[in-house]
Amino acid sequence: MTSARTRERLVQRLREQGISDQRVLDRIRNVPRHLFVDEALASRAYEDTALPIGFGQTISQPYVVARMTAELLAAGDVHKVLEIGTGCGYQTAVLSPLVTEIYTIERIAGLLARARRTLRELTIRNVHFRHDDGSVGWPARAPYDGILLTAAPPAVPPPLFDQLKVGGCLIAPVGPDGRQELIRFTKTETRIHRQSLGLVSFVPLLSGLQR
Repeated sequence: MTSARTRERLVQRLREQGISDQRVLDRIRNVPRHLFVDEALASRAYEDTALPIGFGQTISQPYVVARMTAELLAAGDVHKVLEIGTGCGYQTAVLSPLVTEIYTIERIAGLLARARRTLRELTIRNVHFRHDDGSVGWPARAPYDGILLTAAPPAVPPPLFDQLKVGGCLIAPVGPDGRQELIRFTKTETRIHRQSLGLVSFVPLLSGLQR
């Protein structure tokens, strides 16, 4: 279930799908994904598939996590990152040693508490947690070199672009429930450039808080 061979098969699959950043592949290999899913699903943890994590949410497919991470890092020096949708903390764990600080927001208190415990067990210490509505971002800690959305809005909330540095990039699934486009937005002095990265399927970005 958690053998080196099982993890290596996943990494090889990601290579075949075009993930070439060795830093990202090493993180996918080394992060114990089975710790982020329910014990009943642990035998499927290293499949390249999304899995339920409770509260109507899912842990993202490893390929999507790897692609979003690689696209974020391609922007150059990425020190401070805002993550909208902590979920179980898997994306956070993959990204954590590749940037200086992560500010992560989750609207579901139970998920946030679980993610905090798991990341603490893995001695990941450069993550700042917030129970809040992700659509408003975390303006007190802005600006950010990069922003990741792990849930899909119909359109990116304007406050998030306001909190992005000039030269920074925002990676987000955008569109209707169940069928979205993964988009890389790059902010310049005068505009936001948009690049499509392909079709994906994410849970929707919801407003408000949940205990």
